[in-house]
Amino acid sequence: MTPAIPDAVLDFIDLGEGPSARRIAVRRRAGQGPGLVWLGGFKSDMQGGKAVALDGWAGEHGRAAVRFDYSGHGESSGDFADGTIGSWLGDSVAVFERFCTGPQILIGSSMGGWMALLLAREIKKRSGKASLAGLVLIAPAPDFTEELMWKNFSPEVKEEIETKGFWLRPSEYGDGSPYPITRNLIEEGRNHLVLGSAIDLGCPVRILQGAQDPDVPWQHAFALTHRLPADDVVLTMIQDGDHRLSRPQDIARILAAVAEIA
Repeated sequence: MTPAIPDAVLDFIDLGEGPSARRIAVRRRAGQGPGLVWLGGFKSDMQGGKAVALDGWAGEHGRAAVRFDYSGHGESSGDFADGTIGSWLGDSVAVFERFCTGPQILIGSSMGGWMALLLAREIKKRSGKASLAGLVLIAPAPDFTEELMWKNFSPEVKEEIETKGFWLRPSEYGDGSPYPITRNLIEEGRNHLVLGSAIDLGCPVRILQGAQDPDVPWQHAFALTHRLPADDVVLTMIQDGDHRLSRPQDIARILAAVAEIA
């Protein structure tokens, strides 16, 4: 009889002080390397299907794995409307430095793809106990606040954001409730744009993109590949894939990409 795989350990870390103080929820699994680090999407959490499947794969293969919720998401504290790309990157860096040792594969979905690129850049700047083994990007959305939101908003929506400070965007995900797109999110996001120049990561990159993605068009994934070095970058186009890429066959492709780097 195969022994049961233990659950990942739930932990918390406290970041910031005063109004910016937040408690970040982390689920971590001990194991061998390269470890897996899950970076979720905008308004998603670490209990989603892809994150749980990756954690399960790590458990079956004796691999270390870390997943967490950005502030204002899931089990972490904070108000979603207060979040920015910079603050969520701060969460990501803190979790990585606290819980990761040795080579790591960053696995980012949607906004998490942008976060993985930003985190990889931070890792390269630092000389910590963990290093970068590769990236797996799922429907990656780098620069989405500018390229996919602001540039596509109508003049009326832009005016509402500029005058009120936010706009409630309708949603087809989660419980369907509209969520705020704040002026601070848009403006602060401009500090972290990556598609304007080459992105030199120095590690293998695997990108999975659905051709039927209504949120992050496949052309966006092509634009990203053109910014990455030509060596060891593979883009897989899933012809009938949507934005979630959470069907069993999609998750199998994601796990295969992780195993290829590992």
